[in-house]
Amino acid sequence: MKDPFNPPSQHNVIKRTLGPVKRVGVRCDVGPSRGIGHVMRCLALAEEVRRRDVELVFVCDAHTVPWAAEQIARRGIAVQPAVWSPDEHVEIAARLDALVFDSYDLDAAVYSAVRATGLPTLAIVDGDLRGAEADVLVDQNLAAELDHPPLPRDSVRLAGLPYVMIRDEILDHRPAAPPADRHNAVPTVFAFFGGTDAFGAGPYVARALAATGLPFEATVVAPGPDLAAKLAAVELQSHQRLDVIGPTTQLAARVREADLTISASGTSTWELLCLGATAGLVCVVDNQEMGYERAIDTGAAAGLGLLSALQQDNSGAVPTLKRLLTDPAERGRLARAGWKLVDGRGRERVADALLQLI
Repeated sequence: MKDPFNPPSQHNVIKRTLGPVKRVGVRCDVGPSRGIGHVMRCLALAEEVRRRDVELVFVCDAHTVPWAAEQIARRGIAVQPAVWSPDEHVEIAARLDALVFDSYDLDAAVYSAVRATGLPTLAIVDGDLRGAEADVLVDQNLAAELDHPPLPRDSVRLAGLPYVMIRDEILDHRPAAPPADRHNAVPTVFAFFGGTDAFGAGPYVARALAATGLPFEATVVAPGPDLAAKLAAVELQSHQRLDVIGPTTQLAARVREADLTISASGTSTWELLCLGATAGLVCVVDNQEMGYERAIDTGAAAGLGLLSALQQDNSGAVPTLKRLLTDPAERGRLARAGWKLVDGRGRERVADALLQLI
């Protein structure tokens, strides 16, 4: 059986002749109901530490979301199935130089057991620590630096947008200067809600767009056939167009091409801001509500409301959508504000903190 912590390759052989190779494990959540946000931000950190001659292995059930598994495989990163008990994590820790956690589901005993071994650890969190204990805690959410949660002993917390971790795909498409206003007679819209759209937001957003009565050309990502069928059933007027596609590796390019991008408030929000997109956000789940409200309060994104409200009545989102579809100056203002908020270098700062532990 191949050891995922020591995959044989010519690259590894070359590095071993130059000196010891550092190995970092990444234990993250992923799944049809959990989505892929944890994987995406961990991949951003992974891309950065690999630039510094570090080997990685992801410990997660990536196979449950094929698109996530593909993203990890495309980067040549080894994967082993998720483990859950403290003892299993301690066994993994024995073969590593550091371990990164990004999980809402792990028992607090896992963190303390691994940390007790002396292995350097870093945990990515969102507000509530959920029992996470690590040498470095990273909360990349907007205004997280204003919160002061009690920290585990000898832990350091890195908080706020300076620590947002952005993937290569996004950074490669980040404009060098703030975007200018775009005046298209028929505005283009791109909408996606994570790798799985676990809460089925796409069809409700499409109905709200249709309810504006305004012309648009929209592309909506449907990760599964059920969502695709619901989107295809949305009633449109003759001057409205809706195309449905599956998960795409060209997300950043799609965002850059669109006049308006609509997404769930969450990990993807910071990617949209980094790209200088005009972002319309939907709060699809309760644990996103604080981040959603903070993002809207910056003036860098427009709020379309809670998904639970959209499911009942989309009239609350329609006025905002009308403004975004008809006002190029407003779209440009939002895009420029977002571009200034997220500089794309957060992963460098987090990688520096992680590797200084080793």
